[in-house]
Parts: sequence; structure tokens; C-alpha cells
Amino acid sequence: MGNWISTWPGGPEDTALPALLCLPPAGAGCQQFRAWQPPLAGTAQVYGVQLPGRENRWREPMPDTFGEAVEAIAGELVRMVGTDRPLVVFGHSFGGLLGYELARRVTPRALVVSACRAPGHWDGAGRGIVDDEDELDKLFDTAGLDPAFLDHDTRALMVEMLRKDARLSLSYAHTPGARLGVPVHAWGSDGDETVSSAELDGWAAVTTAGFHRHRTTGGHHAVLRRPEPVLEHLAGLLRGDDTRLPRTA
Repeated sequence: MGNWISTWPGGPEDTALPALLCLPPAGAGCQQFRAWQPPLAGTAQVYGVQLPGRENRWREPMPDTFGEAVEAIAGELVRMVGTDRPLVVFGHSFGGLLGYELARRVTPRALVVSACRAPGHWDGAGRGIVDDEDELDKLFDTAGLDPAFLDHDTRALMVEMLRKDARLSLSYAHTPGARLGVPVHAWGSDGDETVSSAELDGWAAVTTAGFHRHRTTGGHHAVLRRPEPVLEHLAGLLRGDDTRLPRTA
């Protein structure tokens, strides 16, 4: 079994820096976050969560349940980062849900989610991706990928990864309990047809330490396409300077 968490060099004293854990959306791998390390050099060491079935783990089977994946990630995170090192968790879309459940098991400095409905709104999410070809085409369009311009093998691989993650999300059931004792920051986009404003507002109910809404434009994956505002935001949280947050568009 391969590693659930990847990291990339950022300087000679990486382990002394705060840690930023990044969780990608459904159907994606974590290598996209490699590009986040240079802008955060000297501020944080970036770590990416890698689920099986993609990139360097493409031959490995998926876990049977959402909870099994979370426990595996949490165990490896503690071994790699420890429990005393400052940590910020960032998750995009499906990665935000994973990030939330991780934050219930570890104690990050903050949880940042983008384009992600609150846990109480996840019941049944992903069923359309599993069962409906038209829903899959909509998802490709949301990601800016025209299925007509993808070769058959590439599209088949992407569809299979999306469906694996969608099946994993269907095993998730939110169990209300103690609320998080860390602030939650939720990023949404005015052009996102996948996550509604009410679903983002639902994050306020999961924390006792403050809820903050941030907005941008450009669709469901806007934060990943234009990450500069989020990187500035994350850098402030990693420094422990919550007063220097970016203006939201």
C-alpha cells in the first residue's frame, strides 16, 4: 500500500515550518498542489493527500468506506507531521468533506474548504455521477473539460476515478457530535452551479471558533484555477495572522 500523503521539497528546514495539508476534488490527484509549494516557501511545507486509484497509486484499490479512508489519512498525518506542529487543512469540493472529518480527529489551526457543501448537505451527493452519463458530462463541463476533445482512454480513466470517489462519498453519513474548536473558512464562487450559498452557509454549524465566508468568481473550480487569493489567505492562517485576510470578490 502506497503513501496517503505526498510532500515536495520547499527548503532545508521544511520540518520546522507549519504544515499545509491539501485535499483534492473527486477524480483528481494531489500533484496539482506541488505548484503551491514555491509561493509558500519559508511559510509552510505543503502536503497533499493521495487517494488510491490515481497518479502514483493508480493500481491500488479504493478503501471500502469513507471512514476507512479518513482513518488511514489521519494516522499517516500524525506520523508525518506530529501533533505539536501548526497545521492548516485545505480541501476542495469532495476534498473539503475529507478535510472536515480529518479536522475532527486532529486539531488544525484552521479548516479551509472551497466549493464544498457542508457535511449535513452531503446525503446522496455523488449518486448522479455513479448512475447518470449526462451528470458526468455536466461535471466535465464544470471542470472545463469537453468530453469531445478527450481521447477514449483518457476519458475512461477520468470517469472511473470520478465514479470511485463518488461511490466513496455515498458511504458517508454525517454524524453530528462535538463541534470543531477551530475556525472554518469557506470559499465559494458566484459561478458555481454545484454548491449553493445555503450549502456553504451550513459550515457555520460545525464550529464554535468562528465561521468566515469568502467569495470569488469563475465556477466550481475557480479556486484551483486562480489560487493566488487563497494562497494569500492560507499564508496568513499559517503565520497565525488572522487579521491579514484577503478581500473577497
